[in-house]
Amino acid sequence: MSEAERTFIMLKPSCVERGLVGEILSRIEKKGLKIIQMKFLKMSREMAEELYSIHKGRDFYENLVKTLEGRRVVAIVIEGRKAIEVARKMIGATDPAQAEPGTIRGDLAIELTDNLIHASDSIESYQREYKIFFKDDELQTL
Repeated sequence: MSEAERTFIMLKPSCVERGLVGEILSRIEKKGLKIIQMKFLKMSREMAEELYSIHKGRDFYENLVKTLEGRRVVAIVIEGRKAIEVARKMIGATDPAQAEPGTIRGDLAIELTDNLIHASDSIESYQREYKIFFKDDELQTL
């Protein structure tokens, strides 16, 4: 078996509010990815700003932050072969209107800003985003 890779996924407030957490977790597990860490939390403004800091200065940044601020999300770490690439393919295009049927956003989302789910796009993003939600010592060695 190839070396496992880890990535960060966040289920956004609309996902939690619409009761889609189980559906999405099921899709992740059915694909063969392993959920190795997960927690519900209320998103602070500071966490939202840090998560989307790469978009600071863009016209949609403030709307992104406000969509998350003070609302419940689910922070998840998954593991598996090419986990970053596989997860992003499963999730679909950022704009749900352009996401292919069969993807999470293609099947379940309609809004652009609160498009159900966020996923790291690289190992570097995973390492940065993980630290916003989890302490290094929270994850036990498997």
